[in-house]
Amino acid sequence: MHNSEILLHVTRGSLVESLHRGYLAVADSTGKIVASAGNPEVFIFARSSMKPIQALPVLESGAADAYGFMDAEIAILAASHNGEEFHTSTVASMLGKLGLDSRCLLCGPHAPYHVPSAACLAKAGKEPSELHNNCSGKHAGMLALALQLGADTGTYMDPAHPVQQRMLETVSQLSGYPAAKIVLGTDGCGVPVFGLPLNRLAAAYARLGELSREEHPGPLAQAARRIIAAITAHPGHLAGTGRYDTRLIEVTGGRLIGKMGAEGVFTVAAPQLGLGLALKIEDGAQRAIYPAVTEALVQLSWLTDGESKALSAFHKPIVRNWKGTEVGEILPVFKLQAANG
Repeated sequence: MHNSEILLHVTRGSLVESLHRGYLAVADSTGKIVASAGNPEVFIFARSSMKPIQALPVLESGAADAYGFMDAEIAILAASHNGEEFHTSTVASMLGKLGLDSRCLLCGPHAPYHVPSAACLAKAGKEPSELHNNCSGKHAGMLALALQLGADTGTYMDPAHPVQQRMLETVSQLSGYPAAKIVLGTDGCGVPVFGLPLNRLAAAYARLGELSREEHPGPLAQAARRIIAAITAHPGHLAGTGRYDTRLIEVTGGRLIGKMGAEGVFTVAAPQLGLGLALKIEDGAQRAIYPAVTEALVQLSWLTDGESKALSAFHKPIVRNWKGTEVGEILPVFKLQAANG
């Protein structure tokens, strides 16, 4: 990585104790950069920010209809969820419709991100299952697609598997970046993860938003409309209680669709504007994501004053000590540069 910009200061008292550098790109569906901070063409792994796009083949193929997935189940295809009960029951319902169970999910188990849910599980003496994995909805979708394609369900994570090839093709199609140039790694849940330039990730979100508009015909556009509509109707299924992804959609009524990814990645689709935003925090710190994204949305005038106020706790978070006393804050310090400036 190179040519990053200081995006945030972390203060303690009168001093800047820490800082976070990163990159931000705002682009149209061709990848043309509209605004940026740092190098907008830096090559990154998209991580879970790609999940809404990975959901498209599940819808486009007819798998979601073949197995009777409801809107909440479609929304959770794109989720990095908290592992709350309504998340796990939704994924369990999907697996039941497929005639499968949680043992067929190859994502591995981890404790719920939602602290009360994790505590409740521990109190009951139960171990987390694959259903609690934040990626379980995506994996259930991959199983559905495998069944729809008549492919093996036991090897759906293999990069050469028809499911992963369909997803790679869709990522290439929406980003406008050749599939042969997309670098594949292994994500935390075991499936392929996609490496591409940041502006191309922004372009993929711009294209997702564009396709979701009514004037676009065809199965892929219909799939885009369905995933956007499902997420808008069920924002809690995308992330969960207290999560920024959920609140952004709730606050804007689905006018903006945002999705986080591990290691400091965040993406936003603005369908009405035909633009997408992609962020990468250089050191991967999650605490830096939401202040940086919110500041960018404010600078771009993508949020109303009321919406900015509703997201204020994420914009400039207070740093507190163990007693709860305010000792500093996380402050965005960057200024987006227009493409012509």
